[in-house]
Amino acid sequence: MSSPIADEQEILSGEAVAIDVQPVGFVLRAAGAAIDMVLGFVVFFAVELLQIWLMSQGLLDGHLMTILSVWAAVLSFLVLPITLEMATRGRSLGKLAVGGRIVRADGGAIGFRHTFIRALVGLLEIYMTLGGGAVITGAVTARSQRLGDLVAGTYSQRVRTPRLPVHVPYLPPSLHTWSSVADVARLPDRLARRISQFLAGAEQLSPAARARVAAELASETAPFVSPLPQVAPEELLRGVTVLRRTREQQALQHADERAERLTGRRIRV
Repeated sequence: MSSPIADEQEILSGEAVAIDVQPVGFVLRAAGAAIDMVLGFVVFFAVELLQIWLMSQGLLDGHLMTILSVWAAVLSFLVLPITLEMATRGRSLGKLAVGGRIVRADGGAIGFRHTFIRALVGLLEIYMTLGGGAVITGAVTARSQRLGDLVAGTYSQRVRTPRLPVHVPYLPPSLHTWSSVADVARLPDRLARRISQFLAGAEQLSPAARARVAAELASETAPFVSPLPQVAPEELLRGVTVLRRTREQQALQHADERAERLTGRRIRV
């Protein structure tokens, strides 16, 4: 039976298919929130400094400066977060830095209502408590959600994932002569896909499991290879995969060239 946390984090598509998404971790979420909080204070103090300069020039009086200070706080801590998240579809400076995006609990894009609720609650849990309220709430929720996320029904989804290594099969040197005379055309497509998947993930397997799976696949492949080279099982699988792919590419290239020649003749007629 799956745990309650796992069930809570699972997102289903319209066809009831589970979608594998990852929320941003607590540490990264806190770092992104700190960046956004610093940005808000920078904008607020910049506006305050501008007002002080205008007052020193005699362009503002004390009463008007008090009113403008309230508007500066609203601009920096409410309007700015809403504008950034709406303009970037759930991202901000801090979320860009940590690779996150605010989405609905079902994985969909947020709207104005979500950003407004998050920013309004954020005034209390982020700016009035200097992030203390958000830290406490984020530390005890499964998706590191702060209070504003719980009220709005949102969370921060990870959108920056590690780049997967590109698997490029190569022909072992011991099979260069064999490849010029070998016949692998009878290899079933399903078996060829299994071999490709094994070769792509072979580095992640333990040595014993890697050797066992290679031997099993090589025994299944042997009846479809002629002549059968006397090499290690994994070398055989690499050679068969590279040779089969090369010949398929050559066949497609010849077919394209033939189609171009036929098309050219028809155009001239």
